Amino acid sequence: MIRILGIDPGSQRTGVGVVDADASGRCQHVYHDALKVLDAESFPQRLKAIFEGVDALIRAHRPTEVAIERVFLAKNPDSALKLGQARGAAICAAVLHDLPVLEYSPMQIKNAVVGRGVAEKSQVQHMVGVLLGLSGKLQSDAADALAVAITHGHGRVLAQRTGLPAAALMRRRGWR
Repeated sequence: MIRILGIDPGSQRTGVGVVDADASGRCQHVYHDALKVLDAESFPQRLKAIFEGVDALIRAHRPTEVAIERVFLAKNPDSALKLGQARGAAICAAVLHDLPVLEYSPMQIKNAVVGRGVAEKSQVQHMVGVLLGLSGKLQSDAADALAVAITHGHGRVLAQRTGLPAAALMRRRGWR
């Protein structure tokens, strides 16, 4: 069993989800939430809140690996930069604990969880609930974070069987 912290970075809300994955890739829900940082006084304070929130989660849940969503191109360059900075704050918290950080694109995550790289958010939320046996509607950022963790849990198994990195296998299968 390994414990995976999945992160869906955001400058207003950062989704976090923790799952335990067994050797077959089956994932079990441990925790999920959205770190709401919009109330911070300034953008640097939001980054601090993300860093501290992820750091506290790592201390509380002791994951062995971290998976994070890659930045996608936003319509607004300022938004893309802020998203990248939020992502950096979360990655720094993981690296502080010497945890490996693996990255997955939105298309890889949707393909791994739903079976289609162009799935809608509602489909991701639904499938995360089904895969983890959760009832009720999940908050979208938290569901995305759990989806990242599930993607890594499934990808790890394939990587172990082939001896290739999970991200490389996903690229070969067309999961860009």
